[in-house]
This record gives sequence, structure tokens and C-alpha cells, in this order.
Amino acid sequence: MFGRPPIEERIAARQRERGPLKPGTVFPHGPAKMLFFFGFGVVIVTHLIALSMYFFT
Repeated sequence: MFGRPPIEERIAARQRERGPLKPGTVFPHGPAKMLFFFGFGVVIVTHLIALSMYFFT
């Protein structure tokens, strides 16, 4: 559209430029790793609070 290749071709070209991921790297993007662990921590803390409210009231 408008002289640009389709989105699928642009994504494929970008992935070819990056090359294969190194073994053992699950999160090649630093902020994504930080958000994942922050979200995981929030879920654990809220579950602990809910369980303590359930059992200790």
C-alpha cells in the first residue's frame, strides 16, 4: 500500500536481519523482561494478600 511492501514482508525482512536468537536468552528485550517480572511479582503479592485475608479474618 502506498509503495511499501506488505506488513508480512517487512516483518520477515526484519527477522532475517536480526538472525537467530542465542540459546538460553528468553527475553532479548530488556524492558519486556522487567515488565514480565514486575507483573509476576504483582500477581504473587495480590494472591498472598487475598489468602491472608481469607485465612486470618
